[in-house]
Amino acid sequence: MAPASVLKLGQKLNEGKTKQIFELVDEPGHVLVQSKDQITAGNAVRKDQMEGKAAIANRTTSCVFKLLQEAGIKTAFVRQQSETAFVAAHCEMIPIEWVCRRVATGSFLKRNPGVKEGYRFSPLKMEMFFKDDANNDPQWSEEQLLETKFSLAGLNIGRCEVDIMNRSTVAIFEVLERAWATQNCTLVDMKIEFGVNVRTKEIVLADVIDNDSWRLWPAGDRSQQKDKQVYRDLKEVTPEAMQMVKKNFEWVSERVKLLLEPKACGRVVVLMGSTSDLAHCEKIRKACGSYGIHCVLRVTSAHKGPDETLRIKAEYEGDGVPTVFVAVAGRSNGLGPVMSGNTAYPVINCPPITPDWGAQDIWSSLRMPSGLGCSTVFSPDAAAQFAAQIFGLSDHLVWSKLRASMLNTWLSLKQADKKLQACSL
Repeated sequence: MAPASVLKLGQKLNEGKTKQIFELVDEPGHVLVQSKDQITAGNAVRKDQMEGKAAIANRTTSCVFKLLQEAGIKTAFVRQQSETAFVAAHCEMIPIEWVCRRVATGSFLKRNPGVKEGYRFSPLKMEMFFKDDANNDPQWSEEQLLETKFSLAGLNIGRCEVDIMNRSTVAIFEVLERAWATQNCTLVDMKIEFGVNVRTKEIVLADVIDNDSWRLWPAGDRSQQKDKQVYRDLKEVTPEAMQMVKKNFEWVSERVKLLLEPKACGRVVVLMGSTSDLAHCEKIRKACGSYGIHCVLRVTSAHKGPDETLRIKAEYEGDGVPTVFVAVAGRSNGLGPVMSGNTAYPVINCPPITPDWGAQDIWSSLRMPSGLGCSTVFSPDAAAQFAAQIFGLSDHLVWSKLRASMLNTWLSLKQADKKLQACSL
């Protein structure tokens, strides 16, 4: 990575407690986010230098944004530029902290007496706070946000935009929660911020997500907490105490890299009765690729060569790789039922429907003998999605792509509705 000094910096656009933001002269529409070796608590009532924090925070936030972007969630992050800085899309920040909670702790308990620490929110508890240091970032309602009528980078923040941020916060939390669970770590709560991309006018996740942004409890045990709360709880700031805080931050920055690694590898094996079905099968393979799932195409006929079909089945059962079989057979589908009756692995029927006998042929995929458990879908995309949902039970990266896809489908509908309403007025 090139050092930040290689970039030609323009004016300083903003400076916060833990970072500086500079315009990039040679990259219009982009900025440099430079972290600082400063740690604060209580709106900087407590403030200390922590050598190496800038690098730790930058490493953490870069990994988190990479994870979210690979899932398919839009962020301002562009690339990690140096040990202590990253490049992002230039955004006008919406001055709201969105807080998502899975477990009741901290300030929530003070504002809601009677709720015991550890109470689990299902669904997630959403709160928002207006960024106003002078008034200790007061909690706001949706109504207050709507009535303020913010306009940033040419985008008016109304009902549609508030709903987008609300729904996106939940999805982002759930993706990170699932990822941290692979490290036996509970994501207790998290705060994030959104901005409006000055070029695209889109709302995107912006700012940073690092160890200042969340509470993390290994094994769900608060006494093992690894986040900034350790610093907040210090009765006295000593060199020894700061070394403990730094050690926790380093622990998180090392573990967060592991979140980008799949926990299990799997594959989809598509069995087609004839190469005449190849185009149908290629669509399944392409859709599998969008989830990061390896897909193999094979040709075999359960009617004309059952021994070869079972040999191919045994080949993929014998190497220990988790496998989902997809049977693609027109006319009379023998592949799906034969496979389902002879393997404990999941089998999905995805028959190519033809306009002549299709209505009759589908019954060979839908009406199975007793003891067989293969499902049937007609769309190649749906077959790949079903396989991804199976792998997503054990692979958080596949699951995160499915979760982001759900979010993006909802966002496109929301934005289409807003556009239609605007045309109707």
